[in-house]
Amino acid sequence: MPVWPVYSEELPGRFARDGYLRLPGLLTGQDLAELKAELRRLEGLGKRRDFAMACMDGSPRRMTTLGGHVIAAESELIPQLATDTALLGLLRHISRLEISLAPDPVERFVVNVLHQESDTHGAHVDDYQLALVLFTEAPASPDDGGLLEYVPHASGLDQLVTSAARRAHHAPGDAYLLRADTTAHRVTPLRRPGLRRTVLNIAYATACQEHTATAPSAALLYG
Repeated sequence: MPVWPVYSEELPGRFARDGYLRLPGLLTGQDLAELKAELRRLEGLGKRRDFAMACMDGSPRRMTTLGGHVIAAESELIPQLATDTALLGLLRHISRLEISLAPDPVERFVVNVLHQESDTHGAHVDDYQLALVLFTEAPASPDDGGLLEYVPHASGLDQLVTSAARRAHHAPGDAYLLRADTTAHRVTPLRRPGLRRTVLNIAYATACQEHTATAPSAALLYG
């Protein structure tokens, strides 16, 4: 397992305020190379999605996805990474939540690949409190799209088209932690051919979220 970086003690306060925290260089060197190779291998098992998510204000989904039930059957690396004791300690410290891996086998870890011009992951909130998103591929320039756009403590998805929306660019090896159930978020479209944005999204939940049934939106996207 990777040796996780040590970050500033200011992070819990920033995360509580912003609902988002960039974790630059969470994976480097051989650790990044291994995860990138694993996601490339698993991508061949994914399904192409191109539809509007009715329960999320009709926002678009254009990408290739792979759900956690398939990942668990095909990968040893990703389940080990998602439950690494030191990583969980870091996330609990930042979030001030007693979290564990999400109970839903479909949603607990997923792979999202944007790889065609105009690919996008439209506006939504998640079922579980925390999402850790790790990048193995990303456009080099913010001008190429693939940006995270988000509104913390959002009252609705429509806030993403207001001045309250913020944008964040990430590089391969970066990650971010998101308070995903209360932060409206989406990924802006890729703006030209030849670009790729590949992420592993790991969902974490507190003990109060005891349901295990796959949500309708997750079933449509990853089932």
